[in-house]
Order: sequence, then C-alpha cells, then structure tokens
Amino acid sequence: MQSVDVVVIGAGQAGLSGAYHLRRTGLEPDRDFVVLDHAPRPGGAWQFRWPSLTYGKVHGMHALPGMELTGADDSRPSSKVIGEYFDAYERAFDLRVHRPVEVSAVREGVGGRLRVETSEGTYATRAVISATGTWDRPFWPRYPGQDTFLGRQLHTVNYPGPADFAGQRVVVVGGGASGTQHLMEIAEVAADTFWVTRRPPVFREGPFGADQGRAAVAMVADRVRHGLPPQSVVSVTGLPVTDAVRRARESGVLDRLPMFDRITPAGVAWDDGRVVEADVILWATGFRPAVDHLAPLRLREPGGGIRVEGTQAVRDERVQLVGYGPSASTIGANRAGRAAVRAVGRLLERPEPAAERAASAA
Repeated sequence: MQSVDVVVIGAGQAGLSGAYHLRRTGLEPDRDFVVLDHAPRPGGAWQFRWPSLTYGKVHGMHALPGMELTGADDSRPSSKVIGEYFDAYERAFDLRVHRPVEVSAVREGVGGRLRVETSEGTYATRAVISATGTWDRPFWPRYPGQDTFLGRQLHTVNYPGPADFAGQRVVVVGGGASGTQHLMEIAEVAADTFWVTRRPPVFREGPFGADQGRAAVAMVADRVRHGLPPQSVVSVTGLPVTDAVRRARESGVLDRLPMFDRITPAGVAWDDGRVVEADVILWATGFRPAVDHLAPLRLREPGGGIRVEGTQAVRDERVQLVGYGPSASTIGANRAGRAAVRAVGRLLERPEPAAERAASAA
C-alpha cells in the first residue's frame, strides 16, 4: 500500500491539466501525487484516432496549460501530432506518468482515505482526480437481428480509415461529427453509402461564438447537476457547415435515412418495407463516460449519472471528475483540471488526524 495525497487517473488533456496544476501548487510527483494511465504511450485517446484524421481536420484542439502546440503540420495524423505534443509536455513538466497501469476500482479505504486498486499495486489517497474520458466505453446500440448480419460491424473506436471500405456498401449509423466525417471520406471509395440517424441532424451555419459556447456548456452542466448522464457538448451545438459538408450535401452523400427497425443477414430493413443491402455497418454512435472504476463508491444518482458541482462529485468530496460532462472538450478539460486542483487543495488544507494518517500508512 503506497500512500499519496492525490491520485490522478488518466493522462489525456484533463488528467495532464490536473497534474500540471498540482505541480504548480508545490506537490511533487511520486511523492505527493501520482498520475496513472492505462494507455501504452502519451497522447490520451488521440493516439487511437484513425490515420485519415489529420491535424488540419481537428476542430478546436486547445493547448495544454503552460505550453503551446506550435508548428504542427496540418497534413500529419492527429494521433502523431498530439501524441508527440503530450509526450513533450509530460517531460517538460516532469509529470512522471505511470503507464500502462489499469485502475480496477476506487473504494472506501481506512482512516477516511480512498483505496485505489491498480495493476501496479494499491494506493491510499486523500483525493482522486478521475480523468478517464469516454474512449474506453464505445456505445453499441442493439437492434433485432444484429447477430445475424453476415457482413462486418465496427465502431468509431476501431475505425481504420476509408481505404478498408473500397468497393463496399456501407451503412453509417450516427448523426454526430464522427459519423459525418466517416461518411464523407468513405463515400469517395465505397460502392455505395447510406447514412442513418435516430433524429434529423442539425446543421449549424455561421460563426459559433463565446455566447453560443457558454450556452451549450450550460445545457450539459445542468444535466450533470441533476445527476443525469451527460451529453457531449457537440451534441447540443449542431454540426458546423464546412465547405466539405456543403459539397457532401449537394452531392447527396449527406441525405439522411431514418433509423432502421431491424438488421437482416444481408443488411438493414424498415417496417415500411424499405431494405438496404450492405457489406458493413459502421456504428458512429458515440461513447459513454468511463467511470466504472468508481462504482464501489456508489456515486450514481437514480437518473443514471454522477451528480457533479463544478468538478466535485456531490456524493463524495474526495472525488473530482474532469473531462466529464461540460468539461469534455479540450478547453473545458483545461479549466476543469485547474478547478479540480483548487477543490483538492481546500481538502488537503484540513489537517488529517494522526490516527487516520497511521491507518492509511499501515
């Protein structure tokens, strides 16, 4: 059992921001806090993005606190550009990220501390900053006949890029940014594409300013405050209309079909008799927060989400969630990292009773 003041779980944008601000308060990595990351290398979820998502296609990548990302080549894969940036950042601020480390559970410990169980051992800690994002929890909807489909089914999480779909008939499910990006590049090589969404997509024309951004974040934050599962910020802002989107709409690539009712061995079908034959179903259906490691603490509300005020779990002040709900964006993650460390600082200012310190060290 190792004893530290803070355990940061995850080394994506939110986790690195939190670690940076912990360092700024005078806490020392591997003495006062540790950063644990299950990924094999720096880069957070970005390292797993498909090769055709070049840095020039990334919308709104905000620099980490204290170090700008400069001189990036827009034509290089974002996984490489951002992975190298995160790597340089970790070294520049000596954050000493432990990886690959799996965190299996955070549960009540002894002496008022939390017990963090990991693949490298167990930590007793006064606070946890959970920055695990969503990439590890892809959402796969279930439809009748899904197991009978003879073609290939895959999710954004294992999307390989458009070349794999050359000459095939592809159904893309999902009306978000990933779904439209997949669809537009697959359409250039596929024999045919079909776009299916549960709701009609909302396209956003014109500039998206600070006021609109604050309103979108406020909508997501309101759900989190009420203990509902968070929506992504993007889901309430609509899809930005770029030149590529305009061309795709004009060519018919973005002609949307309503959600099918069932899956057949040869494709998908609707109750009105419409049938589409397909070789591939690509589920661009988003992700859910990766917070299963917190389940032993029973933080979930009846509505299905974790109620959060700022970054603090309402049911347990020792737990800060960053990159969750309204902070699930690059700029939001930075701000949440700073806010979480402020909250942790207030907690650490309280004297820890000698008996509790002794119990946590035992």
